[in-house]
Amino acid sequence: MPGTRSEAPLIDAEEDLAAAPPVAAARRRLRAHPALLLTGIVLASLNMRAALAGVSPLLGEIGGHFHLAATASSLVTTIPLIFMGLGSIVAPKLARRWGTEAVLCGALLLLCGGIVLRIAPPVVALFAGCAVVGTSIALLNVLMPGLIKRDFPEKAAGMTALYSTAMIMGATVSAATAVPLENALGSWQGSLASWALLAAVAAAVWIPQAAIARRGTHHGEAAATVVHTVETGPKLSRSPLAWQVTLFMGSQSLIAYVAIAWMPTIFTDHGMGKSEAGLVFAFSTLVQMAGSFVVPVLAGRMRSQRLLGVAVAALMACGVTGLLVAPVAGAWLWAVLLGIGQGGALGLALTMMVLRSGDAHTAARLSGMSQTGGYLLAAVGPLALGAVHQLTDGWTVPIVLLLAVCAGLALLGLGAGRDRR
Repeated sequence: MPGTRSEAPLIDAEEDLAAAPPVAAARRRLRAHPALLLTGIVLASLNMRAALAGVSPLLGEIGGHFHLAATASSLVTTIPLIFMGLGSIVAPKLARRWGTEAVLCGALLLLCGGIVLRIAPPVVALFAGCAVVGTSIALLNVLMPGLIKRDFPEKAAGMTALYSTAMIMGATVSAATAVPLENALGSWQGSLASWALLAAVAAAVWIPQAAIARRGTHHGEAAATVVHTVETGPKLSRSPLAWQVTLFMGSQSLIAYVAIAWMPTIFTDHGMGKSEAGLVFAFSTLVQMAGSFVVPVLAGRMRSQRLLGVAVAALMACGVTGLLVAPVAGAWLWAVLLGIGQGGALGLALTMMVLRSGDAHTAARLSGMSQTGGYLLAAVGPLALGAVHQLTDGWTVPIVLLLAVCAGLALLGLGAGRDRR
């Protein structure tokens, strides 16, 4: 049982699908030469947060360029979250029709287009590009873990670490270089657009894999067939436990994406330089690796994860409190507390999706419910706090509200962390 739990964070969105014989044979050929697949996984993972993290240090410039108030500026981070939630619904359906490799390749091409669309002159293009970016990331979020579990079953733990590390490193480098790239390229548009190149390179690596995986299938033939029916298993929408896991996922995501949207702005509004604010935010993103690695390992060895739920919420609450009492003087400490807490909370949320499920089929369904509901809930955070900031002309009330969410997260951790299925 401990061995099973150690792999808990890796949920397969294709658990209910059986590949068509030609697709299964093509995937066996790809696994025989894994270098291309490994390169594709790393490059795709680097892209999974970079397009979002690079926006935050430049949010003031983006808002100023389009003459947006704080509430409207927050849509730059809110819209991707909405479409990350909605995109999670369609990802398994697309994988069934076209195959995971083709959908991942298409998602990276879509991401490249969305990044470029965000810098087009009209403000509507900015918001449309944000929607495209969110949809692309949703497809990557849902399908990447299952692909790793499927193609590297004996090395799932190591590959998960590689995938997670690459994802965090992409976000860290994007946040840290946002302002330097703006200075070097002469505009925030150049800084944001530069990440389209990374998405294009990743897509180019996935093109041959997508072509090979579909080789041998007839025109119009689906890449996979459904093994389970929708009705198989418990009715999750009627399960209080499923809703506790979903709300835990959503609450921790809300806190994380409020930090992504507004942390650098909080620092600069209190007198910190824009470049340093970007570096502090990038450092907070980097230290998430500590929490995301340690907490799932501990969770898999414990019958109840209630203590861990309270602990990660407390870490984030301490960091948020620091932003309230001494945002600049203790900025690096608050970045550490928030980063470890955020990484741990996300790892715990993903782990509980499996530990609270009785089988892999239910775990995949609970993952879909939690990601869809969780990201839609998280989308409320940046928009609501941006509106409160605009109304109060300060950060005190928004940060106090964020502390209230941390308290709610602790209570949800006590509920979702109990040893139940």
